Amino acid sequence: MEVTVKTAEQLRLTAQEFELIKEKLGRTPNFNELCAFSGMWSEHCSYKNSIKWLKTLPRDGGRMLVAAGEENAGLMDIGDDWGVVFKIESHNHPSAIEPFQGAATGVGGIHRDIFTMGARPIASLNSLRFGNLTEAKTQHLLGGVVHGIGHYGNCFGVPTVGGEIYFEGCYHTNPLVNAMSVGIVKAGGTVSATAEGEGNPVLFVGSATGKDGIGGASFASADITAESADELPAVQVGDPFQEKKLLEACLEVIQTGTVVGMQDMGAAGIICSTAEMSAKGGVGMRIDLDKVPTRQANMKTWELLLSESQERMLMVVEKGKEAVVQAIFDKWDLPCAVIGEVTTTGLLDFYMHGELEASLPAHELVLGGGAPQYERAYETPAYFEKIKGFDASSVKMPGDLRKVAEKLVTIPNIANKRWVYVQYDSMVGTGNTSTNAPSDAPVVLAKPSDKALAVTTDCNSRYVYADPYKGAQIAVAEAARNIVCSGGEPLGVTNCLNFGNPYDPQVYFQFVNAIKGMGDACRKFNTPVTGGNVSFYNQHPEGAVYPTPTIGMVGLLESINDRMTLSFVQEGDSIYLVGTATDDIASSEYLHKIHGVEFSPAPRFELDEEFALQQAVATLIRDKKIVSAHDLSEGGLFIALVEAGCYRNLGFDITTDAAIRKDAYLFGEGQSRVLVSVSKGQEAAFEQSLSGKSFRKLGTVTSGAVKIDGEAWGQIGEWKTAYDTAIEKLLAGHAADHALSAL
Repeated sequence: MEVTVKTAEQLRLTAQEFELIKEKLGRTPNFNELCAFSGMWSEHCSYKNSIKWLKTLPRDGGRMLVAAGEENAGLMDIGDDWGVVFKIESHNHPSAIEPFQGAATGVGGIHRDIFTMGARPIASLNSLRFGNLTEAKTQHLLGGVVHGIGHYGNCFGVPTVGGEIYFEGCYHTNPLVNAMSVGIVKAGGTVSATAEGEGNPVLFVGSATGKDGIGGASFASADITAESADELPAVQVGDPFQEKKLLEACLEVIQTGTVVGMQDMGAAGIICSTAEMSAKGGVGMRIDLDKVPTRQANMKTWELLLSESQERMLMVVEKGKEAVVQAIFDKWDLPCAVIGEVTTTGLLDFYMHGELEASLPAHELVLGGGAPQYERAYETPAYFEKIKGFDASSVKMPGDLRKVAEKLVTIPNIANKRWVYVQYDSMVGTGNTSTNAPSDAPVVLAKPSDKALAVTTDCNSRYVYADPYKGAQIAVAEAARNIVCSGGEPLGVTNCLNFGNPYDPQVYFQFVNAIKGMGDACRKFNTPVTGGNVSFYNQHPEGAVYPTPTIGMVGLLESINDRMTLSFVQEGDSIYLVGTATDDIASSEYLHKIHGVEFSPAPRFELDEEFALQQAVATLIRDKKIVSAHDLSEGGLFIALVEAGCYRNLGFDITTDAAIRKDAYLFGEGQSRVLVSVSKGQEAAFEQSLSGKSFRKLGTVTSGAVKIDGEAWGQIGEWKTAYDTAIEKLLAGHAADHALSAL
């Protein structure tokens, strides 16, 4: 067929990009070659609209063992010759169309990024965003996504230990599904995603290739529309049991010492893995696509190049060692085929039945090579004027704050996510999960080392919407605060940057300023960005979703005995607030959901103050001056108190600060505050250790009674029931309403 600019545009390439391709090739590409460029130059693979700003993030330092972007995932030193490997990625668009498989294959894909480096995954997390929970579409998406995450993780045998979930109207059309995996690897046990050695065989290993997932990378690089459901074949289909076998087979092959390089076949499939491995090694490959194991007959060249069928790897091994590798994959009953060899030409030559179907320079296809890099215009969003007009004094103080608290504790963004997490197995597989005792960040044992890891995902996207720079700083700070409050030392960050259409100058303003804020915060906390994912084109009919730069962070505990939990421990213990409380209700759940205020500034936050707070809390934990620590986030002080009391059914008797409006003191979300409890009789030592720092004694832990300024607010058991059951009651109630309406 004749290839024209119209062909390129149908493949989501621009006219300018088509001309650039012709220039790089010195000729007009054939259709197979153009399809390859379409996948590799998609936003999802090339980062063409984001790479300029991503390069400004701190990308090395600290305990990093490889610089950001050098490998499939970040690698950091945890001591004793062990490293932690971690990464977060999005599967937003597939999950919007087919929530179960979209979420399941997102989990499978991120685990492959970990074990393709030779690490064993030990923990999984996620960060999810949906529309209003009262809507039938949201409930459908939520049910499918949660089922998909639970199914894949539980069957694959890696525990899902934590995450976050929010419900806001802007995510109605385009939910966000971000999956994170954490693994550990022995020093010297890593494998690089590179190809080298002329004549070394190129092996295809794992599940056979089908037509599912074709064009997934370019599909993820465009807005979701009403017609997107017609693109259902772009959603991959996963098999966690095949992936479990692939994991074990790959780790076993690595132990033989025969592997030169390995990369999973994720976005853009075979063309991506061959191009990236070849470009990194400065080599080329000859590939016979007819030798690729398939599960559908008569697949075309471009289909084989772009298929994103799951549970597949590309492996380069030492020449003459093919039989060693083949024997291991035979043992695990997995396809393994030699499909080509490494060359020195720098070209990717793809053959079908002896006929050359495509010849492409590997370097010109990849990020950092010939892929285009753009600088987009940006401008201050128009809605910022509404934010500037916010006046907290115009918000009337409610007459009955207890009734407000009763509503607040049942808001889906605040309420217990039990309905979600009971569908995940947090103890499956490796036995690395230490305990389900609650802490701000889940803590897992880094077996077989003696270390433990604190892991978390965090981002309050409404803060980022209100102030992209400050909101992104808060996301980093909250992740670090969660790790510190759990007894860990923050090590590094992986990010999943979820934004709208980058060609919208106001969206791009959000992106640029979020990157700036993230970079400044990461430098302050010495948590370099090890890698991650950019997901643009997250839109709804009225515009973009909230800017959501999700932070995945890993922290180190030298011993599990250093762990700190968030729960009150004993009646009579003293309760303190460490940090500064202010008259701040901006961007709080209280202001947004109770008062219906959409536009307000980000909550109070100062980076230096936050850093000092975390240093102080870390010292308190290390010196055993406190028995619990819990950061203040959504819902403010009152929600933190309820959460601290629920685990052991202990209540609290506190007094507020008369100098601060009471609703702000109880429900405001000003940052840099931590709720701690101190054993009875240890108060003087605690206060001495905080000399010169901001703190206030709030009251005491009770046997179950809840009192605010001497007023009885019931028993902790009542609050626990409301908090624990709010989401399932809401879902059950709307299911019943739906059933009745159908009669």
